[in-house]
Amino acid sequence: MSRIRLAELIGRARRVAVFTGAGISTESGVPDFRSPGGVWSRMKPITFQEFAASDEKKHEAWTRAFSGTAGWTGRKPNAGHAAVARLVEAGKAAAVITQNVDNLHQDSGVPAGQVIELHGNASYAACLKCGQRYELADLNRDFQATGEIPRCADGCDGLVKVATIAFGQPMPKAPMRRAEEETLACDLFLVLGSSLTVQPAAGFPVLAKRNGARLAIVNRTPTHLDAQADLVLHDEIGPAMSEVAEGALAAAG
Repeated sequence: MSRIRLAELIGRARRVAVFTGAGISTESGVPDFRSPGGVWSRMKPITFQEFAASDEKKHEAWTRAFSGTAGWTGRKPNAGHAAVARLVEAGKAAAVITQNVDNLHQDSGVPAGQVIELHGNASYAACLKCGQRYELADLNRDFQATGEIPRCADGCDGLVKVATIAFGQPMPKAPMRRAEEETLACDLFLVLGSSLTVQPAAGFPVLAKRNGARLAIVNRTPTHLDAQADLVLHDEIGPAMSEVAEGALAAAG
């Protein structure tokens, strides 16, 4: 019954803001960060300050990135990602605000310009000085050949880092601003697979609710915002959202 009600909420909504966390990607085999057996229980995170200050930590970080031990990249989108892409394509959702770094929303067909990445992206690297993008495969060839830590080319010589937001690294201003704009513009804020414990990202559903939007949460386990939500669905995201998206788009005509 809750799936039917969620489909009705989406079908009636003028503008949906979709907010995704690790739970939508674990169904693709991407490990989350904080749960038992997650990424940080298997390897201690390297803080931004450690990366910037220590060549040893830089080398360790790049070794991890090129080995794929974190498991963030190389996975395929699942039914949950496909359902979100359908909502975007149909014009129901204007943007996807995501805490994930796995690029799976883009791989599922959501245009990159409509994916707002709060914590960056693990599928490429960027210069911290000028912002130049680098592909990991290109950097890996040089790293394996020379062992040298990647630096920016073309006279910049800035420090290059995988384009994720590390512990201690400032949150990216432009994505945070865009996420706030989308949150304030929506009349339905849809949370998919987030425990809503990581700040400041977890503040967006609260902001949406205070601004008059409806709040729907689809997550396998309860969150501390369940009591404030208009609808809560404890379900597997892929199967649930496949059914919900189909019903919502049929209802919207």
